[in-house]
Amino acid sequence: MKKYKHILKNRKDAAVKLTDVIPMQRFKEESWKIVAVSSGGLELGSYIKGKYTNSLNFLFSEPIYAPNNKECEIARVSEKEEIVINEELVSSFDIQYDYIYGEAHRKHEEQILSCIYQYRKGRHFPPMRDEVVLLVDEGSETGLKFMTALKTILAMKPKAVYIAVPVIPTDVLELLEPYADDIYCLHEIDDYVETSLYYEEFEDVDDEKIEKLLEEK
Repeated sequence: MKKYKHILKNRKDAAVKLTDVIPMQRFKEESWKIVAVSSGGLELGSYIKGKYTNSLNFLFSEPIYAPNNKECEIARVSEKEEIVINEELVSSFDIQYDYIYGEAHRKHEEQILSCIYQYRKGRHFPPMRDEVVLLVDEGSETGLKFMTALKTILAMKPKAVYIAVPVIPTDVLELLEPYADDIYCLHEIDDYVETSLYYEEFEDVDDEKIEKLLEEK
């Protein structure tokens, strides 16, 4: 674990290094659509985009926690109401699916729609049919954000879906590989702890910055 601590300076540093492994000529020529799956991923995506004219979007999603443990994420719902469930956790905790679907609906109505109106001024997520999509995040502890985004985007029938992530656990990489056309990562880590550990600077992305990044063309 120690050899990976602070391996990246900040999100800009991570983006610069990712552009060395992402085929940027294809990225430009095929007009890949960048889709962030978190606020940190949005900032990272803005640095990957740089001066290119590729679009940058944020696919909103919310976690669903175990009934008796508000830190244990058992599922996630996207703004398109696609749900990904950690079946192993749900089974081990004997959680009812009615609870998950009920929470998914509540999170969508109360939190995701609020985010859409606040950050995207009510605009719907754009169609991705026949597009080449690059899903981006700053890291991935469980893979649920990426899995939810993959399920949502794949339902739109894109031409291809790629993932760009600076640091990722080995088991999450193996989980995602069958669903993505390719995964561009810098460090595959066996004993992954939490994403912030791998950055020297890991500031929160505030509301104002999210709105600004989503307004940029």
